[in-house]
Amino acid sequence: MAPVIPGFTRRRVDVADGVALSVAVGGTGSPVVLLHGFPQTHLMWRHVATDLAADHTVICPDLRGYGDSDKPAETDPGVYSKRTMAADVVALAAALGHDRFALAGHDRGALVAVRAGLDHPDVITHLAALDVLPTLDTWDVLHGTSAAVAFHLYLMAQPPGLPEAMIAASPDAFFGHFLDIWTQDPAAIPGDVREAYLAASRNAVPSIVADYRASAGIDVDHDTADRRCGNTLRMPVAVLQQDWGAALAYDAAGRWKAWASDLQHTTVTCGHFMAEEAPSTVSAMLRALLSR
Repeated sequence: MAPVIPGFTRRRVDVADGVALSVAVGGTGSPVVLLHGFPQTHLMWRHVATDLAADHTVICPDLRGYGDSDKPAETDPGVYSKRTMAADVVALAAALGHDRFALAGHDRGALVAVRAGLDHPDVITHLAALDVLPTLDTWDVLHGTSAAVAFHLYLMAQPPGLPEAMIAASPDAFFGHFLDIWTQDPAAIPGDVREAYLAASRNAVPSIVADYRASAGIDVDHDTADRRCGNTLRMPVAVLQQDWGAALAYDAAGRWKAWASDLQHTTVTCGHFMAEEAPSTVSAMLRALLSR
């Protein structure tokens, strides 16, 4: 059987015309929405979600284009823009009875969370981001040979056709590569969870590529417009990151500070998949954020 988050119930919720998200919900109390990253599903939150469910209603969706959620065709750049995906999350929470909620995201989910905070400041009460920079800054800090660490960003930024064909030719090797090199503790992603991630990803190549393609186009446009008009995150923000600033020679906390004045930025020593490698650290960060 496919792994599940213990004590959580699964359902599908309509969030847009012809688009429904698959979501796991558990616990009671003030709502917290947790958004997964690449190449994962909502299962990446299994440890943190069960911990937070003691005090909160915890909502863990598969993002549009991932896992068991719908995967609409990329008919225009906006279909997988973070603005659209953020609107999905707001609609999901509303459908579950929550007009205000805390939001945390990892990797791709963090980019959706940031866009939700910028577009819906009266809805998002607290915001947490795990191991990512905002989209505009991500592209800005990648230079020269050091940018090779992010080769997948450039591959999936290409026009439709080639990246999808290349990845679909060997999806497990492609997606498994990131599960391997971004994990310091392989035991943090056990075999059944790893297979669930690989199965979900191999069945979603076009939509995953479309998500990344949007981040090399329309998402940059949206971030640039916000930067020019001075739109920033107004809610308390917490960020956990590996020390990518040292590796790529940029000031990570400074980059975040430009977007969030009420910021707690922490550098951690675990691998990229920190909600699985260091769930107690992530849970503690989220509880501290929610107390602000």
